Amino acid sequence: MPILSGAARIAGIIGWPVAHSRSPRLHGFWLDRHGIDGAYVPLPIHPDAFATAVRGLRDAGFAGANVTIPHKLAAFEICDSVDESAHRAGAVNTLVFQDGRISGLNTDGWGFIANLLGHGVAPNAGPALLLGAGGGARAIAAALQEAGAPVTICNRTDARATALAADLPGLRVLPWAQRSAALRDHALVVNTTSLGMGSHPALDLDLSAAPDSLVVADIVYVPLLTPLLAAAERRGLRTVEGLGMLLHQAVPGFRAWFGVTPVVDDALRRFVAADLLPA
Repeated sequence: MPILSGAARIAGIIGWPVAHSRSPRLHGFWLDRHGIDGAYVPLPIHPDAFATAVRGLRDAGFAGANVTIPHKLAAFEICDSVDESAHRAGAVNTLVFQDGRISGLNTDGWGFIANLLGHGVAPNAGPALLLGAGGGARAIAAALQEAGAPVTICNRTDARATALAADLPGLRVLPWAQRSAALRDHALVVNTTSLGMGSHPALDLDLSAAPDSLVVADIVYVPLLTPLLAAAERRGLRTVEGLGMLLHQAVPGFRAWFGVTPVVDDALRRFVAADLLPA
C-alpha cells in the first residue's frame, strides 16, 4: 500500500449518510493497484452544510469528490461549469477542483448503460420505466433517451416527476399507483430510489403482471441482492444489480483526480462485492 506524502492527491465521497458507500473501497483498490500517492475518503456532510463544505474541500486542496444521495442536485448548483451529461440531467455526481474552480460531471447515466451492456442488455430494447425522480433518475433517463429508448417516470411525488419531464422533453409521467400495472408495457424497469437500501423499507412493486421478457434493474447495491432483485429472480426475470453501475461510473472521476484511467474487471468486482455479502 502506498505511503502518503505531502504531495498526495485527495478525493472523497460526499453523502448524508455515507457509511454505506463502497466507493472508498473501490477507489482504494485502484490507488493500491497503480501505486498512486493519494487517498479517497468518506465525507458525511449534512445538506445544510453542503455548499460551505464543498468550497472548503476545494480550498483545502482536494482534487475533487463524488456526490451521492441527497446532494446531486445541490452539487449541480454549486458548480462553475458542468459537462453535457450533467447539463442534460440537471444533476452532478462528480466534482473536479482545479485552479479554484468547481467543475461538475454526471457519470451515472454512462455507468448505468455500461452496466446494462455488461449484462448483455441492450438499452434501446424497448420502453423503460424509471421509479424515482432524483438525481440518479435524471441521469439514467437522459442516457436511456440518448440510447433511443422511450422513458416513463413514476415517482411517489407527482410534482417532482413532472418537473423532471419538463427538463427532459419526451419523458412520459405515470402516477405512482400505476407502477405495477405499467410493467406489462415496458422492457426494462429501474429502481432509482433508495427503497431497499440498508435499513430503508423495500420497494413495493408487484411483479405478477410483468412479462417474462422484463429486465429488472436496481441502482441500490447495499445489499447486493435487494428485495426487488430477489423478487424478480423468484419470478424468473432477468436482473441487473447496482454494483456494476457503481464500478463503471467511478472511472472518469478517478482519471480526473489521479491521472490514471482504471479498468473495471473481475478482480475489482470480486473485491468490492466481498464487502457486500452477508457475514
